[in-house]
Amino acid sequence: MESTSAAIGVIGGSGLYELEGFEKSEEHQIETPFGPPSDAIIGGSFHGRRVYFLPRHGRGHRLLPTELPHRANIWALRSLGVRWILSATAVGSLKEIYEPRHLVIPDQFVDRTSQRAQHTFFGNGIVAHIAFADPTSATLRNAIVAAARKLGVPHHHGGTYVNMDGPAFSTRAESNANRQLGFDVIGMTNLPEAKLAREAEIAFATLAFITDYDCWREEDEPVTAETVTGHLKANAASAKRLLSEVIPKIPQALEEPEHRALDAALFSSPDDWPVEACERLRPILGRFL
Repeated sequence: MESTSAAIGVIGGSGLYELEGFEKSEEHQIETPFGPPSDAIIGGSFHGRRVYFLPRHGRGHRLLPTELPHRANIWALRSLGVRWILSATAVGSLKEIYEPRHLVIPDQFVDRTSQRAQHTFFGNGIVAHIAFADPTSATLRNAIVAAARKLGVPHHHGGTYVNMDGPAFSTRAESNANRQLGFDVIGMTNLPEAKLAREAEIAFATLAFITDYDCWREEDEPVTAETVTGHLKANAASAKRLLSEVIPKIPQALEEPEHRALDAALFSSPDDWPVEACERLRPILGRFL
């Protein structure tokens, strides 16, 4: 019997909706107030749980990091009832111990992006300031760690993900500066997803798979798209194994602090919210309307 619990979202590269045992799959074309998502969302059943997969860059990897419609992606998932998100992503390593094909489960982010207006649902008469001191879900992180241990996937629990704009990789000076600041991995996509998930009251965690050492190791060739291809394929296989193990372990009850993140975040009085803004955010603000 299909579970009536909240749905689980998976954001990642093309092909991650091909988990063995994924049943009753169908495509969902979602219209959002923020434009179309990156691609059709693939929904189905996995071990009795509703799961929705979204290829972050579109099938065929068509979208640059700075072109990603993050608001549309998270809004669309929330409109389908998603309250948990597992986000698989490729990152560069800023420390020797994080080797290519290792998994890092970050618990912190640093924002080095330049598109802040695209990283919030709010505005237009509704002001909210979410608490973001702990940006990822401890419950999801612990489930990922348990799965990695069981499957023998080399992993590191905790660490700071610094989010750059891209699409160019770092200069050596930038890479060394990020190392001096103590950051652990670098990527181009995950911080906006984490912020918007928190605003949408979705528990969120990142599976950050190492593809390269950025460019700080001068004994290595500078990172290029060509050099990471083999690692990307191996990491995708690990991601599928991990997701198959983690998804059935995700709690069915919505008892995480992330699931009520807006309780202490909304500054504007609901009596003053513009009707148009309310309708625009109905999947997110529904329990307040």
